[in-house]
Amino acid sequence: MPRAAPPPAVPTREIGVYVHFPWCLRKCGYCDFSSEAIGRGAIPHAAYADALLAELEFHAAHLAAHPPPTAGGAGSAAVAGELRVASVYFGGGTPSLWDPAELGRVLTGLAAAFVLAADAEVTVECNPTSVDAPRAEAWLRAGVNRVSVGVQGLDAARLRLLGRQHDPEDAVGAIRAVATAGVPRIAADLIFGLPDEPPEAAAGDARALAALPLTHVSAYALTLEAGTPLGERVRAGRVRPASEDAVADSYLAVSEALRAEGFVHYEVSNHARCGHVSRHNLGYWRGRDYLGLGAGAWGTLTDAGGRRRYRNSPSTARYLASWTARRASAGAGEPPSAWPAAFPGALAEQEPIDARTALRERLLLGLRLAEGLDVAAAAAELGLEPPTRSRAGTLARLVAQGRLVVDGDRWRIPRSAWLLADATIAALI
Repeated sequence: MPRAAPPPAVPTREIGVYVHFPWCLRKCGYCDFSSEAIGRGAIPHAAYADALLAELEFHAAHLAAHPPPTAGGAGSAAVAGELRVASVYFGGGTPSLWDPAELGRVLTGLAAAFVLAADAEVTVECNPTSVDAPRAEAWLRAGVNRVSVGVQGLDAARLRLLGRQHDPEDAVGAIRAVATAGVPRIAADLIFGLPDEPPEAAAGDARALAALPLTHVSAYALTLEAGTPLGERVRAGRVRPASEDAVADSYLAVSEALRAEGFVHYEVSNHARCGHVSRHNLGYWRGRDYLGLGAGAWGTLTDAGGRRRYRNSPSTARYLASWTARRASAGAGEPPSAWPAAFPGALAEQEPIDARTALRERLLLGLRLAEGLDVAAAAAELGLEPPTRSRAGTLARLVAQGRLVVDGDRWRIPRSAWLLADATIAALI
């Protein structure tokens, strides 16, 4: 008897999920992120988790009811397929201030709303003063497998300049505590290019971090934002910023120090030990959709109406009130509203992303990776012709200058030209 044909494979769409925790004990001097200062005792742990779960339930229902069209085009039958979460990132703010039980409740809700990949990367950001081994163990029990520690530096004077609440010993102790708890992947952030910081000092911090049980280091040049305390001190002439040459020298010194310690410089600002790249951030750089949850969170999703980017209200009070009210109405049997009518007060902005804009963004982000971008594949995925012909002159010039490598359909910026990456990408898009 002939064997029955297997059922057709269910298409799988992978997304990332970003969960924003909007509170800190105190804003740092250089920070312009969406966050608010709050006392430990005033954090609405359970209420915020409730609001996040209400938002999550809406998105899950909306995406199931309004899936994107099949590859056949907008007129084809839509297939919901299986929506699988490849990574979850709890950022902020200071999500390590959140009760681990409430964070775990959000993770449980995600696993119920979507399929959480068996190897999903689940990261929690933390400040050194708000993590210890018991808290890290609680995260592990909840499903967290990666912790990112906001070290920023290992010099006490420079940490004071940044307005950080910890000293170098706190940072080292936090990393060791997370490792003692058994967290398998530990990342750290480092800021270089501070006023009066010689490149050797930045490299020394990088070497000291590499000696700790870390699997990933993100190294960023200090950005002086208007309106921040440090930015205002620079504007008033009380602090003199580092020169462009000094920042460039520090960038190269940090990169070389980490490479010598076995880290792979796989993205302009990111370094990882073998097998430990940030899978969540790779999703951004490769153009994967991601669901943004929480006050001030950004998200980019594709549904039957196309691809769009949205931002939730940065007002925690408005966000909590909107989603608490929605959960109450849903509990009373009110049918789900269509996007964006379900967001009175909760949605700050949204914009459609057409195919050409999406391709420009793929170039903008994909060319930051050492692997570069298969431009033809990215264009085909978006239903466009690759821009090779229209950019032929620019490509030839950049290749001749050593700022770009073109290998068939793949474009990449060589590491030797990463200091010019922003200008190179701007020329291409």
